[in-house]
Amino acid sequence: MLEREDRLAAHQTSHSSGVIHAGIYYAPGSLKARLCVEGARLLYAYCDERGIEARREGKLIVAADDSELPHLDELERRGRENQVPNLRRIAADGIREIEPHARGVAGLHSPETGVVDFVLVATAYSKDVEAAGGTVVTGAGVRALTPHGETITVEHERGRTEAGFVVSCAGAWSDRLAVAAGAPAEPRIVPFRGGYLRLRPERRELVRASIYPVPDPDLPFLGGHLTRTIDGEVLLGPSALMVGARDAYRIARVRGRDVRSNLSWPGTWKLMTRFWRTGLTEIRHAASKRSFVSDLRRFVPELRVGDVVPGPSGIRAQALDRDGKLVDDFVVHRTERALHVRNAPSPAATSSLALAKLIADEVDEER
Repeated sequence: MLEREDRLAAHQTSHSSGVIHAGIYYAPGSLKARLCVEGARLLYAYCDERGIEARREGKLIVAADDSELPHLDELERRGRENQVPNLRRIAADGIREIEPHARGVAGLHSPETGVVDFVLVATAYSKDVEAAGGTVVTGAGVRALTPHGETITVEHERGRTEAGFVVSCAGAWSDRLAVAAGAPAEPRIVPFRGGYLRLRPERRELVRASIYPVPDPDLPFLGGHLTRTIDGEVLLGPSALMVGARDAYRIARVRGRDVRSNLSWPGTWKLMTRFWRTGLTEIRHAASKRSFVSDLRRFVPELRVGDVVPGPSGIRAQALDRDGKLVDDFVVHRTERALHVRNAPSPAATSSLALAKLIADEVDEER
């Protein structure tokens, strides 16, 4: 296994709130829906087996007012069709029983949603690779994949490796490696920076577990939420701002190649034309704690600007098609002697074991 960075889990895996999703949001019949429900079950069992703490603390999705009820109904329908365990609809008084500081007209409660440290999970996976006779090499970013009949040459920062078959899971750089190997240009990865705030320790009692809004059904983002992480912190966010670098953990980081990649893709302009109002909102959220907190106060009214401090950030490797559609499902492409995971957005971490099984089955078929 060749890892681009000098350590494992350096990007999306270690820059999230660590939520184990239950499978509520995803269109029934999609890979996301099937792999999330199966993946959560497998992940809990894996963590139990490996002694990794994974807490089923639950998630509450809150409809702040009546206008959000139709979308809440749709989430409930999806969750039940996806066979999300123990999902239940609750009324306003039920919201207060589960999260005393939350307010709304109705909600969905998912007691099987949990939290874990996905860096520990990724580390355990690497130990499984080594126990099976494999080798994990860091600082070995891949430059090219060149097939030669029965083998494929992997050129990387530590030299060359000959393989019979390659599985490429390159995250924010997945499109570049796939296209260089002969895969289609579409979809293009466009980076979105998610910025978090933290609750001050003395205000963490505002949240028992996770409180989520009803998301915009036209976007693959879940909206700003409050989550108690595995280490007891409470994160608020994330925002979702298109940025000028695929590693823009600092918002000011800009890389010319990434900017050109964003702006040369026709889907970027179509996306901005369609969602310019949403884009302006996200810019306000990224620039102003007051704006960010104001949005979250719709369902946690006791929250105040003084309750929060700056938090971490992450980059979502969002796949975007030529027509400006944010690709919401997993995408896998094949080239000669290689399989490329082109899009693996949330809940990819939750789904990791189920997704790995799917990929392994496809590799077996190819070989």
